[in-house]
Amino acid sequence: MIIFTDLDGTLLNHHDYAFFNALPALDRIKKSRTPLIIVTSKTRREVELIRDAIGIDDPFIVENGGGIFFRAGYRDFNIKNALTIEGYDFLKPGRSYAQIRRFFEKVRSVFGVKGFGDMTAREIASLTGLSEDQAAFAKDREFTEPFIMEPGQDTEGLSRMAEKEGMAVTRGGRFYHLIGKDQDKGKAVCMVRDIFEQHDAAKAITVGLGDSENDRSFLELVDIPILIPHPVHGYLDMDRPGILRAKMSGSSGWNAVMEGLLDEYAI
Repeated sequence: MIIFTDLDGTLLNHHDYAFFNALPALDRIKKSRTPLIIVTSKTRREVELIRDAIGIDDPFIVENGGGIFFRAGYRDFNIKNALTIEGYDFLKPGRSYAQIRRFFEKVRSVFGVKGFGDMTAREIASLTGLSEDQAAFAKDREFTEPFIMEPGQDTEGLSRMAEKEGMAVTRGGRFYHLIGKDQDKGKAVCMVRDIFEQHDAAKAITVGLGDSENDRSFLELVDIPILIPHPVHGYLDMDRPGILRAKMSGSSGWNAVMEGLLDEYAI
C-alpha cells in the first residue's frame, strides 16, 4: 500500500493545523513502513517541519505538484532524471517561481490579485492563522504563487491569459494558485507511484485522501479515494467506484477512515 495525503483540511485540521487526532493511524503506518506521501500546496520548508513532527522520511510532493522530493538514498531507489538539492533527489514538473512571478506581476493590477510574494509574513499569518514564523516558510516558494482575488474579478479571463503563457489557475481551500500548466497533484502522484512500481515486484494498492478541488486530479487516479469533509462546505463533489467518505473533518476523520482501512488490509 502507498498512501497519498493532502495536508490542510485533510491530515491537518482546517482551523488549527493540528494532526494529533491522527496519531493512532500514523503510528501504525510508520511501524509497518507503509509509504506516506504528502501531496500539498505547501512549500518544501513547511513540509519538512511537518514530516519531522510526524516522524516520517518518505517522498513528498509540494506546491500542487510543482516539485517532488525523495531523500537521497531513499530505499536505494535509482530515480531517472532527478536533480540534486540539499540532500534530496528531486523532480521538477513545474515552472520556477521566478517565471511564475514575472507573469503574475504583469496581470496583478489588471485582475485585482495579490500573491504571497506581495505580502509580508504578518499579512499571510492573518489570512491563514499561521504564526509569523510559519508564514515565512509559506512565503519561501519554489514553483507556484498562492493569491487572493478581489470579489467580482474575471477568474476565467485570468485563467485564459495564464494558459497562453503555459500556466494555469487552480483553487485550493483558502487561495487560488498560479501554477505551471503541465503540473498538478495527479501527474506528480503518477510519477511517484511509477517510481515505486519500478523498484518493487508487486503493484501496490494506492490510497488518496483529500478535501478540495485541487485534490481531484490525484483522487481520480488512486485505487481507493477518500474524501475528508470540509467543516463548512462538506464533501468535494466527486463520485467514482470505491470512494470512501470520512464522517469527520480534519485529523479525526483522517484517523478513523485510515484505521478502518488498515484493519481491512491487516496492516
